Amino acid sequence: MRAVVTGGAGFLGSHLCDRLLAEGWEVLALDNFITGEKTNLSHLKKTKKFQFQKADVSKPLKVAGKVGYVLHFASPASPPDYLKHPIATMMVGSAGTKNALDLALAKKAKFLLASTSECYGDPEVSPQPEEYWGHVNPIGPRGVYDEAKRFSEAMTMAYHRYHKVDTHIVRIFNTYGPRMRLNDGRALPNFVYQALSGKPLTIYGDGKQTRSFCYVADLIEGIYRLMMSKEHLPTNIGNPQEMTILDFAERIRKNFANPPQIVFEPLPEDDPKRRCPDITKAKRILNWEPKVGLDEGLELTLKYFKEVYKKK
Repeated sequence: MRAVVTGGAGFLGSHLCDRLLAEGWEVLALDNFITGEKTNLSHLKKTKKFQFQKADVSKPLKVAGKVGYVLHFASPASPPDYLKHPIATMMVGSAGTKNALDLALAKKAKFLLASTSECYGDPEVSPQPEEYWGHVNPIGPRGVYDEAKRFSEAMTMAYHRYHKVDTHIVRIFNTYGPRMRLNDGRALPNFVYQALSGKPLTIYGDGKQTRSFCYVADLIEGIYRLMMSKEHLPTNIGNPQEMTILDFAERIRKNFANPPQIVFEPLPEDDPKRRCPDITKAKRILNWEPKVGLDEGLELTLKYFKEVYKKK
């Protein structure tokens, strides 16, 4: 049992490596550190079943030995990251996905694609079920990420139908937890970094847009169940507890002795007004649903962020 994890030094990729190793897999992590962090894997340096290889998955992959599973998690994932690296984001979703699928095909391995709730764009349906095709602006600034992931899903299904590769697709909704970068740019690390720095919390728009936040351990559990299943079509994994960004900011403020003020900035172009997963399918086929409440998850995450901030 040997797995290759692209984007293995990323927030989710590193947690996935931990889970696979805990399940007895040998793991080869690939990353080029555009957004991944070496520190996310430093605890695995002396782990016998773990290997790391610096690689750009947008170029053909060379992996020696047997491989039982390829898990494609490489990609910038936060708006500041994919707006900073728009072409690299499209390449890792297109050429990178094909290269990862070619590796799975050559090794007769199973394949799992880390897709995203961004495939639904600015949805006209909420909560979003897997059957919903989405409402995406393909030429807007967010299109470099949204369309890269939509293309990667299409490519994955093409390899499944044409080459008979045993593929799986997870649509990941907002996730948080230790190993997120403080400068990630997404709501949670942004709020925490501002609070720790003594700055006001920045809310874009009126703050009435909604998100749902899933703790990383719950997400990884859902992903592991999906990769071991027989389901080939996309499956939502996320927390269906929907809240406004303004309410979320208030939850963050309560964790600080001197609660920071809130300031409002213009809403970025094509920013989704609602984001909430319909997890009926995950409950039915995987017997999965999130178990970590927001207060518990925030306590664990804030503890991590405070330790990281002290070292800066």
